[in-house]
Amino acid sequence: MERINHWIGGALAPTDSGRSGPVFDPATGTQQAAVDLGSVADVGHAVAVAVLAAEAWRESSLAQRTRVLFAMRELVAGHADELAAAITSQHGKVLSDAAGEVARGLECIEYACGLGEHLKGAFSDQVSTGIDVHTVRRPLGVVAGITPFNFPAMVPLWMCPNAIACGNAFILKPSEKDPGAAMILARLWSEAGLPDGIFNVVHGDKVVVDALLTHPDIAAVSFVGSTPIARYVMETGTAHHKRVQALGGAKNHMVVLPDADLDLAADAAVSAAFGSAGERCMAVSVLVPVGDIADDLVDAITKRCAELTIGPGTDSTSEMGPLVTGEHRDKVAGYVAGAPGEGARVVIDGTEDTFDSDGFFLGVSVIDKVTPEMSCYRDEIFGPVLSVVRAPDAQAAIGLINSNPYGNGVALFTRDGGAARSFARQVTVGMVGINVPIPVPVSTHSFGGWKASLFGDRHIYGPEGIDFYTRSQAVTTRWPDPGTSKVDLGFPQLH
Repeated sequence: MERINHWIGGALAPTDSGRSGPVFDPATGTQQAAVDLGSVADVGHAVAVAVLAAEAWRESSLAQRTRVLFAMRELVAGHADELAAAITSQHGKVLSDAAGEVARGLECIEYACGLGEHLKGAFSDQVSTGIDVHTVRRPLGVVAGITPFNFPAMVPLWMCPNAIACGNAFILKPSEKDPGAAMILARLWSEAGLPDGIFNVVHGDKVVVDALLTHPDIAAVSFVGSTPIARYVMETGTAHHKRVQALGGAKNHMVVLPDADLDLAADAAVSAAFGSAGERCMAVSVLVPVGDIADDLVDAITKRCAELTIGPGTDSTSEMGPLVTGEHRDKVAGYVAGAPGEGARVVIDGTEDTFDSDGFFLGVSVIDKVTPEMSCYRDEIFGPVLSVVRAPDAQAAIGLINSNPYGNGVALFTRDGGAARSFARQVTVGMVGINVPIPVPVSTHSFGGWKASLFGDRHIYGPEGIDFYTRSQAVTTRWPDPGTSKVDLGFPQLH
């Protein structure tokens, strides 16, 4: 059976912990590999290597870094099929979805290729007589990324291109459920000409996470995952004097006004709720039909769900693959089973679907007449379950969204531009889509939610990513003429 080791200093590095974890093929339910679960010593080794590498990398020219970034961009594009296949093999999502993930990650590399523009400072001439001031952005040193199972290529690429472009060394702790994509990225960084030790991968569980959060030579940590862990990462990291951005969970609503295009809204709801088996932090998990459109919209969604093809991600006819583990599948199914007892109506029960496989498959479910007190509404299910919460009017829908503790993404479907503008201004959510069900910003903007969906003051990738991985330095300069200096104990004043 394949053993997946760490990647430290440009080479494979087996763990000294003696521990490993299973990596499954979700489509068959069988174990396909074992991944090293690292130790505190493994983290210490990676950090020591990264510290030395970062000292040289921070002094590298922007031209040198740009060449590496452009080379990485070409390599990822050339190995997109390999990355997509690894994602499908270990996560379970269909190949077309995996290819889309790689494409969105590629956008982030392309953004980082503009590092010469992103890292420009500012200059003020003659701020006082004979004195100039300029600011520059300096790298932090060694930074770390802790990434989730649902996007094993894209989320690391939200982090590492910007971090590396800014002159830092990067340590990645990918999900132990699907570590294969991270190892491909490590190889490609090396082939792109990145110096050894600038990109490292340490696999593991809480032992590794805690070691990264407490190591004194790690300056910053980026995290994407559930809200409880995001809060823990923020509290632990900042207690150890680190800069932290921690993206948490979500409960994304899709509001459909009575004037919306019914077919467009139904197509979008099914696509956004059940793509990647609902294992997306930007998946639509709550449908909010407003007024009289509710019954027709639920009927239209029900008809579309009946036509979905669920099967192995490698099958070109499959539209939705399995969930990542059997344990997670059973947890998701529990929300559907418990909904009637709380007063909801299960319109489609995906737990009743059967499959000719021992894989971690689950059918899609639609639960109507849901209220905010129900567990299927309160909790982030992270599976193919769509809850329907009916609202009498737009203001009630906005109130529902704003009272939810999460604030990651939201969508509105309408033909009314005024209503759309008002909606976007009133909702307390970080990413808003108007007739766009999954409003993930392009790489020239930044990704991040509000409220319990984000801990920290910087969103991820894009301009805020550059800010996160650098710190500003102001340099005040004077070149006085000989013999003009004197002792002056007063506070410096402009003149």
